[in-house]
Amino acid sequence: MFRSRKFTDWPTVKEAIIAKEIGGVFILAPMAMQLVADGIPIKVVYLGHRDGTAIIVGKDSDIHDFGDLAGKTVAIPSRYANQNVLLHRMMREWNMDFDSIDLRELPPPEHPVALQSGSIDAYIVGEPFAAKAEVDGFGRVLYHTKDIWEDFISCVLVVRDDLIEERPELIQELVSGIAKSGMWLDESMENRMDAAEIAAKNYYFQPPELLKFVLSKPVDRVKYSRLTPLRDDFDEIMRLAAEIGVLSREVAFEEYADDRFALQASKEPWALERLPRGGGEDSQ
Repeated sequence: MFRSRKFTDWPTVKEAIIAKEIGGVFILAPMAMQLVADGIPIKVVYLGHRDGTAIIVGKDSDIHDFGDLAGKTVAIPSRYANQNVLLHRMMREWNMDFDSIDLRELPPPEHPVALQSGSIDAYIVGEPFAAKAEVDGFGRVLYHTKDIWEDFISCVLVVRDDLIEERPELIQELVSGIAKSGMWLDESMENRMDAAEIAAKNYYFQPPELLKFVLSKPVDRVKYSRLTPLRDDFDEIMRLAAEIGVLSREVAFEEYADDRFALQASKEPWALERLPRGGGEDSQ
């Protein structure tokens, strides 16, 4: 039996996994790497989703492309967030100095409030907090991450090494269950709307309409397929994070990732029935 626990800020999540208060958690990808660099015995076993992040500006803002963010204040979830890495990646692509944008760390639920109050000019965060400003009528999307970093990774599922060693069958059950639910989500819009109702009432404590918006406007705003941790994806994140000083050292994929549970889930009969000819995620 699995019991869920809701967190509203990343430092608390980090301390909970270090203190063994929880056996596994969805956490920021670069944060997971840094924890391993610090000697915390955890492994990334699955992704939470792909994309599902946006850069949001005020509805009537004069910010219309990334270059317009120069000199502006932009909220990020954490310096250890891949959203922070993405902004630095974009600054490099736009030939901007890394100090061109004033980055401010804020817990995700505070991003929309800060934008509405005018204390920040923009924010980048995962859903549903990105969409909240849109739905409430005071914000608009500058970029979806799906359009500027294809298959963007934000949160990853990490599990403590001791739990993997002692209860591998439990980790497999967890990963396979998440994989199966992701496939169910992607089967139909009806399933997505049902999931929005359930998640809004029991987990996010947000209006169902907000989550329905997230899962449909557009439908590929958040994707729940191809969630096996892939070396190439993580190597790019690791190199960028190390370059900007988020990581204290470069960390090898094998140090922080264990993809066997995800690969096994992709070979389950229910998974193979839904895959096109050519194989599972490990063939990609």
